[in-house]
Amino acid sequence: MTHLQIHKPPVELNMMDFEMKGEPIVNQVRKLNDISGIFHDQKAFDELNPETEAYKVQMWLPVVEGTEGGLAFGRTIIFPGKVGNEYFMTKGHFHAKSDRAEFYWGVQGIGMLILMDRNRNTWAEEVYPGSLHYIGSHLAHRLANTGSEELIVGACWPSDAGHNYEEIAENGFSARLVEIEGVPFLINY
Repeated sequence: MTHLQIHKPPVELNMMDFEMKGEPIVNQVRKLNDISGIFHDQKAFDELNPETEAYKVQMWLPVVEGTEGGLAFGRTIIFPGKVGNEYFMTKGHFHAKSDRAEFYWGVQGIGMLILMDRNRNTWAEEVYPGSLHYIGSHLAHRLANTGSEELIVGACWPSDAGHNYEEIAENGFSARLVEIEGVPFLINY
């Protein structure tokens, strides 16, 4: 930056759906074939098109990932749908630096933030427009869309937190969010 110059910000945020425009923005799409191992009902999974988009993520990383003292900002859209009686959901992760916290907030739709501690206790918080969620340190977290429209969630996390997807891929969560008679329930797994 040049001394005394006034600049436009590099990224603009649409306050309706939290879509970001500008540089540098990272866009990721997760299709069912990218998250095949997270659902219990393999037969129901096999009946779906593996190219179906389950969710997409948009991130602004204003500093290099791993930079101490920086922040990252993002938006996740989870599409409506189910595999058997499980809702479309994100892979879920702990942070690589497990002592890092994160904020989520609901923008559109309804869903659940599923949380699990290191003792494998699992619980969920309802997500809806205006809900605000503090994800403390040492907690695994994933989002599920329990509604009929896109679930849009904003996020802000330390740029040095990192993502530990491997632990969840290996051990999963200790409970599953399923639909029973039209209502979401957490059940032991």
